[in-house]
Amino acid sequence: MPSLPLRLSALFLALGLSACDDAPRFTKAEPGEARSGGAATVRKTDQNAFSLPSANLPPSRRVDFSVGNSFFRSPWVIAPSTTTARDGLGPLFNTNACQNCHIKDGRGHPPAPDAANAVSMLVRLSIPDSPAYAKVIEQLGVVPEPVYGGQFQDMAVPGVTPEGKVRVEYTPVPIRFKDGTEVELRKPVLQFTQLGYGPMHPDTRFSARVAPPMIGLGLLEAIPEEAILANAAAQAKENNGIKGRVNRVWDDELQKTVAGRFGWKAGQPNLNQQNVHAFSGDMGLTTSLRPFDDCTDAQTACKQAPNGNGPDGEPEVSDNILRLVLFYTRNLAVPARRGVNDQQVLAGKNLFFQASCQSCHTPKYTTAANAAEPELANQVIRPYSDLLLHDMGDGLADNRTEFKASGRDWRTPPLWGIGLTQAVSGHTQFLHDGRARNLLEAVLWHGGEAQQAQQQVLSFNAEQRAALLAFLNSL
Repeated sequence: MPSLPLRLSALFLALGLSACDDAPRFTKAEPGEARSGGAATVRKTDQNAFSLPSANLPPSRRVDFSVGNSFFRSPWVIAPSTTTARDGLGPLFNTNACQNCHIKDGRGHPPAPDAANAVSMLVRLSIPDSPAYAKVIEQLGVVPEPVYGGQFQDMAVPGVTPEGKVRVEYTPVPIRFKDGTEVELRKPVLQFTQLGYGPMHPDTRFSARVAPPMIGLGLLEAIPEEAILANAAAQAKENNGIKGRVNRVWDDELQKTVAGRFGWKAGQPNLNQQNVHAFSGDMGLTTSLRPFDDCTDAQTACKQAPNGNGPDGEPEVSDNILRLVLFYTRNLAVPARRGVNDQQVLAGKNLFFQASCQSCHTPKYTTAANAAEPELANQVIRPYSDLLLHDMGDGLADNRTEFKASGRDWRTPPLWGIGLTQAVSGHTQFLHDGRARNLLEAVLWHGGEAQQAQQQVLSFNAEQRAALLAFLNSL
């Protein structure tokens, strides 16, 4: 029987890779490559694959994980209520539980045509920047729409009018591979109806966002800032059109501008603030960092509605609950990769590098020694993201700025766990607004700085495309 290198050589030749300039870099898996989350990696690959604690989390610390999980999964209720630990929902909101958006801790999706509410897809709103709003822009990164605020909320408590309904329609966008194969992409068009507070500002910018997967967030937070800055410096030095940038965002606790790394445009600096803003915008829940309801001055009934704050002014989400949810979200484990030594997967990995996808989807880091949780420290991880902003072209543009991110910029999303999306979330809809119905469509939407990589993929034949997808689905 031929050796693995010989069999791989035959496969690479069949896939059209030459034996010289495009010689395959990888003929076998790298040491530890299957353990994407280092020692925190878990092995489950079923529908619960994204809901497990870090594998190296000791039993003594799993109680807090379980309690945090309960607050993440269980519905919040309208105030006043006898359930004082979970009351205060709304007055305006998108959902009543974190889990409704992050389905099984996985990826959200656009609403189906017959859906009553959008639920796991929200829409950001803003109007063009203006010097008159300099302080608002410094702290929020945008100028919220004057009547509807920074996020469109299609649900409300009794006595308060919801902001309206949002639906998604699609226009076809055909694209052709070099071998003649044609794929029809779909571009979303948002439709707003039943607006509860009158027309929006005529220059309103809209940005649909599906909920991203929750796995590995604590490990991403533990990547040293110096490593992210080094990514940007290395890309600038290469001078090949890839020029990732760090977003500079407001830290609510420190009251100053810092590096951003969470959210579709890296608009949040850390995981706790990401959670705080989700509690506020998605469910209308107050915290000590955002102690006010998410109502605009035009929404009088919203401002007058009862809240779930404690008698001594304690917010609806107490600091202890916020701590437990933070612990939970930091410690959701990354599943192990599958088939890292499979010949087709290795061929696809070589094609991934041949197309220079790794220029933005940085494969590997070592987390900081002083990570927020000891289990997340000093781990060799493989998220496949540089956590930087990149101009992705007109096709993906939402034309909405966010701090230093332009209307064409998006943060490189991590790829770990992406091959388990169907198993966990029951669908394969990708990108920030879920427009891509599979991974190939997601790749083909890449433009701007990723235009050359997209063109390289368009030159791949059917066997090469299958190999590339086999690699992506192994992550």
